[in-house]
Amino acid sequence: MTMEPVVLDHQPITRSRTVRPVLLLVVYGVFLVVVGVTASAQAILVSAHFSASVLSTSVASDAAIVRAFANGGLTAADLGPAASPERVATLGGELLQLADGAGIARLEIRDPAGVVRLATDPAAVGRSMVVTPAFAFAAQGNVEAAFIEPGGDRETAAGAALEVTADTSILRTYLPLEDDSGRTLAVVAVWRDAGPLLAPLAGIGRDIVLVTLAAAGIAGLVLFLVFRAAQDRITRQARQLLESTRRDPLTGLLNHGALVTELAEALERARRDGVAIGVALVDLDNFRLLNDTHGHEAGDTALRTLTRSLGRHVPEGAVCGRYGPDEFLVIAEAARIAELAPALDRLRHALVDDSLQFAASERLPITISAGIATYPLDADSVTALLAEVAQVLGEARSGGGDAVRVASRAAPSEAARGFDVLQGLVFAIDTKDRYTKRHSEDVARYAVFLAHRLGLEPALVDVIRSAGLLHDVGKIGIPEAVLRKPGRLTDLEYDIVKQHVALGESIVRGLVQLDEVRLGIRHHHERWDGQGYLDGLAGEEIPLVARILAVGDAFSAMTTTRPYRKALDVREALVRLGDAAGTQLDETLARSFIEGIEHDPAPPLPGLEARGTLWVPARQVA
Repeated sequence: MTMEPVVLDHQPITRSRTVRPVLLLVVYGVFLVVVGVTASAQAILVSAHFSASVLSTSVASDAAIVRAFANGGLTAADLGPAASPERVATLGGELLQLADGAGIARLEIRDPAGVVRLATDPAAVGRSMVVTPAFAFAAQGNVEAAFIEPGGDRETAAGAALEVTADTSILRTYLPLEDDSGRTLAVVAVWRDAGPLLAPLAGIGRDIVLVTLAAAGIAGLVLFLVFRAAQDRITRQARQLLESTRRDPLTGLLNHGALVTELAEALERARRDGVAIGVALVDLDNFRLLNDTHGHEAGDTALRTLTRSLGRHVPEGAVCGRYGPDEFLVIAEAARIAELAPALDRLRHALVDDSLQFAASERLPITISAGIATYPLDADSVTALLAEVAQVLGEARSGGGDAVRVASRAAPSEAARGFDVLQGLVFAIDTKDRYTKRHSEDVARYAVFLAHRLGLEPALVDVIRSAGLLHDVGKIGIPEAVLRKPGRLTDLEYDIVKQHVALGESIVRGLVQLDEVRLGIRHHHERWDGQGYLDGLAGEEIPLVARILAVGDAFSAMTTTRPYRKALDVREALVRLGDAAGTQLDETLARSFIEGIEHDPAPPLPGLEARGTLWVPARQVA
């Protein structure tokens, strides 16, 4: 069955923080590093392959030149010590012409012992050169070539027709000359300027890096857009999930906790601005009988039907939600209060056309009862206002239902006058979460115990007891999924929980003689070192009531089992309480509490009522 949304005009107390795209930044950074490493590796590989190719081509060219020279009339006698000077000079001139034509910087022919027999430089003829490992390798009949820098070996630049600078690179090649039997007669040494050979390499490497970076830039842009879209979607879903914790899954309206939060905010604004607000409590008549007779699906259908009609008839801008199993709460600002009763009457009459039928039943009418009350005319606090509107709703139902009643007294009703405000707030806590109520009672016991040890006045002890019972009243506005989460809270969830002190203060503000209670509620999570919340108070800036509550709150939290942690034993809790003295807690108060638990004959132990239970420290703490 399709539901029409109820118009909501409100701002929630907690707002989701902007989620920083940390994952996007990390992945993007890793991507850039990978691209840089890849581009560098490609440049190195291309350089190596290009150098090898140049070396191979040059060696083949030099071998062809040497082969042509050797086959042009060179004899074994020309390579020996008996060669005539004229013959040596003639062959040297031919070598020089050959070198100039082939772009060779220097060319020598040495015998296997390293003595230069022919050379482009006549002065080198007859010299005995150092037999290097590379030369010896060539003298054994192998071709040996390498790119070397000036000074790489002692013979590199000697006599070469090169302008040697720090950047000059030389290609040196040793080519063996062998006779028909394979015996090495001589070794031809060839030197070339490698600069012209390697010049294209720089351009190729640059082009590869530019192409790689361009492709990486495009891929990075695509990756950025994809991750930003994904991050936006995750952020949107997180906000939707957070909002879903404030919604009733059946009707889609605000749930009980969110409604109380909205009412506390609205009342606070009304008190600040000096205006009124109206509250209507709408009840589906005979809901339990409908469930018992036709099943829960029938009840759900009736609730969804009423939800749709509420969306059409509640005043514009009013906040509406499911307050109880069959109750809906409507909150209207001052300008819309006068429209509440007529709107609910229209709703009551419109429901006549929305009758239900199940199996063989007759068509069943849907009727409602509603009560309306206003602040400050009928009540001056959240709890008293809810009590008053519930009383007026009871009057509407007492006559058989299908009626709308408006509180008609300027003074509180008899029920409101007889309503114990403090007990009502504790009841509201119990309705939200039994643990919170039990925890609040324990904190009150521990706080009163500590107050007695400090010798405080009875009136102040009573204030501390009330503050202990109400210190977590703001948790009725915390989503249950967060309040009862069986695990560590996220930063966003923790920020939501922090707001319970502000909401609690708002709920009790304005109640008679509760100023000290309000201060205890707001500041019981402040820390002695100033690192607490919400106001970051430190030391004695924190009200005494709040400092006393903080000790009891810490001890209770440690000694009570929660979904995310088992309770600590008393001894361990006292040790940790002592560790927190002077940082989280007022050291004087913490030490006094620990001493009292350890030595008082009737301490308020966890799980026990404050009824004077005898306790032996050596058996229960040690």
